[in-house]
Amino acid sequence: MIVYLMPKPYPTIIPGLRSPYDQVGGIVYFGRMLDKIRLNAEGKLPEEWASMLGTAHTGGFDGRCCSFLHISYEEIVSETLKGGTDEELLTWAFENGRKPTAEEIEIWNAFMSKRGWKDAASGRLKERLKEIGLEPDTVDTMFDFLDLDEGQR
Repeated sequence: MIVYLMPKPYPTIIPGLRSPYDQVGGIVYFGRMLDKIRLNAEGKLPEEWASMLGTAHTGGFDGRCCSFLHISYEEIVSETLKGGTDEELLTWAFENGRKPTAEEIEIWNAFMSKRGWKDAASGRLKERLKEIGLEPDTVDTMFDFLDLDEGQR
């Protein structure tokens, strides 16, 4: 029996979800994580995404961001849903976790924005591209993939 897998719908447009490159307080990805939390609470995330929020944070970008700031995912979810601006939530994270130095933020931003380029995530990037019917060398990084998949580039 031959099974043909159809590519996932492309692009995945989610109004209100910003690019992972967008920064809050000079830190990439943090704002996107907040967007996903807020959109999920409003029922505006695709079901597949919402079902992964509770588990994906352990090894995904949300988890890395929380680890970088020394806060738990559950804590940032709780705090985000209380309200407040992105900047207020980042200040909360600094006060309840840690405030990285400018050099640590620079290293974080470089690491995250290059994830998938000649590293342990390269295989996953190729898988994700295949899932939406694109060639494995269409983009070089997971951030670029996210922007491409979500119609932001």
